[in-house]
Parts: sequence; structure tokens; C-alpha cells
Amino acid sequence: MSKKYDAIIIGGGHNGLICAAYLAKAGRKVLVLEKRHVLGGAAVSEEVYPGFTFSVASYVVSLFRPHIIRELELAKHGYEVIPMDCSFLPLPDGNSLARWADGQRSRREIARFSKKDSEVYPEFSRVMTHMGKLAKAVIDHPAPDITSYNPKEIANLLRLGNAFKDLGPDLFHLNTKLVTMSALDFLDQWFESDVLKAPMSVSGIIGTFQGVRSPGTAYVLLHHYMGQLDGVFRSWGFSKGGTGGVSMACARAAMAFGAEVRTEAPVKNVIIKNGTATGVVLDNGDEISANVVISNLDPNRTYLKMIGENNLDPDVLKEIKRFKLRGSSGKVNLALDSVPEFSCRPGDGEHIRGDIAIAPGIDYLERAFDQAKYGEFSTRPYINAVIPTLTDPTLAPPGKHIMSCFVQYAPYHIKEGAENWPKYREAFGDTVVDTLAEYIPGLKDKILFRQVLSPWDIEQSMGLTEGNIFHGELSLEQLLFQRPMADFSKYKTSIPKLWMCGSGTHPGGGIMGASGELCAKTMLTSRAL
Repeated sequence: MSKKYDAIIIGGGHNGLICAAYLAKAGRKVLVLEKRHVLGGAAVSEEVYPGFTFSVASYVVSLFRPHIIRELELAKHGYEVIPMDCSFLPLPDGNSLARWADGQRSRREIARFSKKDSEVYPEFSRVMTHMGKLAKAVIDHPAPDITSYNPKEIANLLRLGNAFKDLGPDLFHLNTKLVTMSALDFLDQWFESDVLKAPMSVSGIIGTFQGVRSPGTAYVLLHHYMGQLDGVFRSWGFSKGGTGGVSMACARAAMAFGAEVRTEAPVKNVIIKNGTATGVVLDNGDEISANVVISNLDPNRTYLKMIGENNLDPDVLKEIKRFKLRGSSGKVNLALDSVPEFSCRPGDGEHIRGDIAIAPGIDYLERAFDQAKYGEFSTRPYINAVIPTLTDPTLAPPGKHIMSCFVQYAPYHIKEGAENWPKYREAFGDTVVDTLAEYIPGLKDKILFRQVLSPWDIEQSMGLTEGNIFHGELSLEQLLFQRPMADFSKYKTSIPKLWMCGSGTHPGGGIMGASGELCAKTMLTSRAL
């Protein structure tokens, strides 16, 4: 094809669209190629069942960077997030715990289980807010290169050092513990009640093949605590129209700045001539040239499929094959005939307008992980469910509802082999519904339709290798300047003119947008484009 672009972006997930928007805003001629019929990657809204719009994979928003919203004018393009006010934990004995945005209200709830914990909870919230602000200093900038003598890199290290220095000695030591401890060990320093610690600890295992007692999961906990909505740290919300609303706002912004976006345009591979990326080949054989190519795919697909093993240095190939993905979660989406009511707190109340955790205790969560370690999906899983139609009724017909369930653990590598997941998909879905039905009498009679996604299904439909929602585990050895590998952590790859902007780069996964933004800004400031 004769038309040539400044940049071609492979993959129309939110990071790719944000990267496109920043480059187009800077006057570059940009083309985004998405293999599916719909944009968004894992942050996508689809009408899978007539009249019901599901957030098929990603389902809540918090980590999205506020400055991206401002700089790309996303509100003008339809970005709207409805805050969640409650985190609700139903318990098998008929009791329950609701934690609210209102701190005093939360303390009264927690005091029913532990007076000590209710007194400590405000201080914990204050400290985690400080830690979230420190994390902001890390995630809003490219990862520092600790081996470089470049003045810019030294300045970046000094900036980061000053951020740690401003914490003071107590918070500095706490931060050191947080990046090395397990989620449970970290919470044990504060709280005594399992009823409180269990739903709090699960933030440390989401998207990871680890348990709440596994070292390093405390950082993943912080990763989920550092988001903000409207300037409020540690707050979460629903995107109006489903999570695809975020992606579509990014797409509209990119197109408004002049980017071209194509769907149903799967890329076969990157064209490499004389060791340099010069464009892409589509599945239909079309070739499109560009000054640079940017992959929004995960590191595994970028290196092993888009580049190909034959074009890789043996050391790079070895490193990318060591990069851990290990998908560990599945998704079950339900179309319901009416509002699901919990036996512990009947009725359509405020408590079910946020997220709902099936995590009745630490041992329950560890047993769920134990099954996953041996290649089985958890028969008593951790479930994080939301009912977004209670705050956004446009997602379903009047009086009908959606229940979106994130499920841990569903290991990609089941003992029968990942390719056999289709044989076990419905049994996995039955397990999730049966577990929920223990807390929601009559749930099964309300189900009009269900969609079950194993990690294998997520890989097949959305292109996430092993179904890993973060494009790679957020373990300590895969963060900062080692994401996805040392020497290639600043959005460059081992192939000149080929860059990466997906969640497999710093600062990692979630609906954050930082990887796409930082990739674009790095390219522009380094005059790579």
C-alpha cells in the first residue's frame, strides 16, 4: 500500500489509543490497527445478549491517570466514571461487613467484629493514601535506569529519591516492607479480624498466580490502592456505558487529533528489513509502511509473534521466555431478570452498589490458591462481583440487571492442558453461580443468560497471552526497569524503530493509560518520531 504513516500502533486497547492520541496531538500521522470488530482490548463493552451491555473483561475504573483525562480532553469525548461508595462482604453465617467512603460509617461496621480494628482503620487509610501518593511519583514517570550516567536518568533518580525522602523514616521503612511482604503479613501489622483482613488482602492477589500469604503481594495490594477519582485517592468507580466507555473516549480523542483507527485489521507480523522495523503485514497480505511501529500487545506476542524468534538475539529470546504471565483468573457475566438480594442484607440497598467480595476468610482464600497450584480451578473461589446496572441503568432493559464476576483462581495451565479449558468452562461457570447462590437465594432462577470466560477464552478472544490481565505478573522482578526486561524497559524493543506501549511495560496493568502515555511522550522527547 502506498500510504505511509509516521507510526502504526498494533492493538486498539486503551493504551494503544492513548499513545495514538498523544502522537496525533503532536502532529504525527498515526494508524491504529485492531484485529477485533470492537475497540478496547480488555476494557471493552459488548452487547453479548440482546439488550444487555457487558463489561466483558475489565469492569471497574480507578487507576486511570487524571492528567491524561485533562490533556486529551477525554470528558469532552464521553469519559464519565460513577464513583462506588461501598465494598460489601457477605458472610456464610448470615453476618456481613460493609466498608463505605464515609470513614465513620466504616468504623461502626468494623467495630462489630473488632473494636481495635475500628480504631486503627482511619490511620491505615491515612497511611495508604500517603503510599498512594508516593506510588504516583513512580507510575507517572518512565522507570529510572539505575545503571545509566545520562544526566536525565540521574535527575529521574534524584526526583524519585526526593519523593522517598519526603515520606520520613517511618513511612520509608513501611514502604520497604510493603514491596517485599505478603499482603496478609502487611495487614497483620495493623488488624486482627479475619473478617476485615480477608476482603482487604484480595487486592494483593488480583491477576497474580500467588496467594495472600505469598511474598510480594503487598505491592499488588498497593497497586490497587493507588488509584483516584476526582482527586480522591483509593476510590473506584464504574465507567458510564461499561469499561468500553473509557476506551471509546480515548478512541474519539485520538481521531479528533487526526489519528486513523481501523477495526477488523489483524496484523500478521512486523516487517523487519536490515534489522529495523519498517511497517506491518496484515493477515490479508496487505503491507503498510511506517517510520516506527508500536506494539500494544503483551511482551510475549510482541517478541515471539510480531518479531519472531529468528529475528531475536539469543539472550533477548531467553529473557522474554522467562517473563512470567501465568493467567490465574476468569470472568463470569450474568444477565439477570431482577435485582439479586443477599440473605444477610435483603433488599436493593446501597451496600450492593459497589463491589461485592466472596472472601469469607484467609484460610478460604489460601485453599482456593492451593487448588490452583495443582492445575485446578478453585471450587470455592474468591469472587469480586459488581452490579453496574444499579448505578447505570442504560446497560440493560428496564428492571433487568447485569452481575459481573471476576473470579480467582482459574489457572490457564490446568492439569489437563490449557487447550482443554473448553471442556471445563461450563463446570467453572457452575461453580461460580453455585458459590454466589449460597449468599443469594433464588439467584439461579433470575439468570437469563451467562457468559463464562476462562483465561484460555480471554487469550483466544482478546489476545492476552495465558489470559493474564496485566500483560505479565506484577511481581517484584518484573517491575520498573525490569518490565518487561532489563535494557528494554523504556518502551523500546531490541528491534530499532519498534516500540511497546502496553501493560507489559512500566508501570503495569489495569485501566491506567500510563504505559501508552509514557511511551508516546518518551518517543516525542527523544525525537524518535
